[in-house]
Amino acid sequence: MRVYSKVWLWAIGMVLLMSQMSFAAGFGIYEWSARSNALGGATVGRADDPSAVASNPAGITQLDGVQVMGGFTMIHPVMDIQTVDPVSGKETWSTSDKNALWVPPHFYATWKVNDRYSLGLGVFSRFGLGSVIDEDWPGKYNSYEAIIESVSVNPNVAVKVTDKLSAAVGLEAMYLTFSQKRKLPFATYGQPDGDLHLDADGVSLGFNMALHYQPCDYAKIGLTYRSPVNMKVRGDATFSDIPGFVQNTGAFLDTSASGTVTLPDSFALGLALYPMDRLSIELGAVYTLWSKYDELTINFSDPVIPTSSGLVDTTTSSKRWRDVWRFNVGVEYAALDWLDLRLGYVFDQSPVRDHTIDYMVPANDRHLLNGGLGFHWDNWIVDLNYTYLKIMDRNIKGRDDGVLKGKIRNADAHMVGMSVGYRF
Repeated sequence: MRVYSKVWLWAIGMVLLMSQMSFAAGFGIYEWSARSNALGGATVGRADDPSAVASNPAGITQLDGVQVMGGFTMIHPVMDIQTVDPVSGKETWSTSDKNALWVPPHFYATWKVNDRYSLGLGVFSRFGLGSVIDEDWPGKYNSYEAIIESVSVNPNVAVKVTDKLSAAVGLEAMYLTFSQKRKLPFATYGQPDGDLHLDADGVSLGFNMALHYQPCDYAKIGLTYRSPVNMKVRGDATFSDIPGFVQNTGAFLDTSASGTVTLPDSFALGLALYPMDRLSIELGAVYTLWSKYDELTINFSDPVIPTSSGLVDTTTSSKRWRDVWRFNVGVEYAALDWLDLRLGYVFDQSPVRDHTIDYMVPANDRHLLNGGLGFHWDNWIVDLNYTYLKIMDRNIKGRDDGVLKGKIRNADAHMVGMSVGYRF
């Protein structure tokens, strides 16, 4: 019990630390441990280390005693954007922030209470976005900076139903912050651009359920469901560089703001096979119901947004995303008693439709090539990984809501992760 208390105190400290850190390089995040990264996320069937709390918490019944794991993934994304100026018709190339570095961390702790029950705690990020472009780029009236940061605190209870079947249920408390910056055009008045900065945060609850089944010595099957999270955020809308005669009409005055967005539920399935003592192969898939993300509505406390019919206090952006699949495969080989070799591949479908894509989430289908090493000695585990993520090129049709005609080219990211674990 003394060790147990120390572990959970460490977990609480990590929660407080992580809430101050930056996350994300994409709206959906799956970088939950270095080993999982190296295997392309193919750990739903394996579920045999503390990061199973994130991928399949039913698997923690396989873990003895008290175990902890913590680490991070460093993500460096970059993309080129070609836009067409609607006035001059000239093509202009812009590049996202080349110095961008996002570092989503993770922490897990598990405790085998007895032969039947196990407890687990996970602190990790499931959703995030980092899209930062020069504030003078042609698409600045749609967005030049958009950042979503989230952290989930996810306690679980797992029970061994039979010798072959385990089940788990958990509660998820998610904290999310949203920040967006975009320019406001005043050129028709002979004035420089204004600026809008939205900044809001909120906490909402969700839940998860999981199953883990081992029909024989050479196969394991995992299934995880994570519920939608109806996130409500509140904050401020700050306007700057607004001409005085415009603000005298009551438009673009600083005010509080709020919004509601549904973050989608998902199913994850994994089949792990063990054809040899030292070799394991897992095939997996994740199905995410992004269609629940149908619109983004911002409510202002005061009517401050001018329209043809006067000032309004609400803006709504249509999203209408689609449900998509993420397919993965991961191979692990125990080359030595203290060294594991890992490879993984992921194909990730984009949920963003052509008629609602914007420069806040300029996404497309993605390929991820993964590799990593696992070191273990005594009670220690150190995992390392490298991932190259390639986003496919995409054309964007211009619209009258500030989204210019454009092209996304050379979009990729380099990821390096590390996890450190200890068995008490």
